Amino acid sequence: MLAFFLVHMSLRKDIHKNCSNCPSYQHGIFCDLEKASLDKVSDTKITNVFKKGQTLFVQDNPPFGLYCISKGNIKVTKTDSNGKESIVRLAKKGDVLGHRSIFTNQFYSATATALEDTVVCFLDKKFIINLVKNEPTVAMKLIERLGKDMGVAEGKISSFHQKSVRERVAEFLLLLKEGHGEIIEDGRTKLNIKLSRDEMASIVGTATETLIRIISELKKDKVIDQESKVIFIKDEEALLEIANTIY
Repeated sequence: MLAFFLVHMSLRKDIHKNCSNCPSYQHGIFCDLEKASLDKVSDTKITNVFKKGQTLFVQDNPPFGLYCISKGNIKVTKTDSNGKESIVRLAKKGDVLGHRSIFTNQFYSATATALEDTVVCFLDKKFIINLVKNEPTVAMKLIERLGKDMGVAEGKISSFHQKSVRERVAEFLLLLKEGHGEIIEDGRTKLNIKLSRDEMASIVGTATETLIRIISELKKDKVIDQESKVIFIKDEEALLEIANTIY
């Protein structure tokens, strides 16, 4: 109980009343707003702390607003008619969630769950719609995000049809590097996101046993390293060659 309280208090320290002080501000959709408009966003938003495993919203529920990630990582999953869950996206600080459902007036097509202790700001639907109408920079940022989401989705479909599992695993590790990579002193790139092997297999679209085998092969070939559950990219050029893609 004490440990929970301490972690919760630590996360509360990461809450910033004004959006301009948020660590993800420069990566967010409000970074080009004038001060007066940004202050309105700051005064309107509700900041929540989600523990690992808690859900922000659930598939097939109506959308109530927009979620902006200030700190942490979130997985977005879809459940099919047979109850099988697949991870379709990994969202990080600066990303927004729920925007597609707001503007298409549809129920959420997926479920968002915190992968770790996460700080998220919420803005209600009516406020966001009015903001988009009055602030072209926000509208353009959202269009940019929607376009990027479509590009990622199309790329994923292409990879599933054209690439082997080994190529898809390598490409996935490179995608994690782009969004969550940190170059450390010894030159390796640390992937600052905690995913279980089942979660990784779900994203890549393969069996967990197959993913574990390929990860072991990549370690044996000295392309990646692993310390505890943390993966490090050791030879990016080799990984690019395996992925058969350009980054």
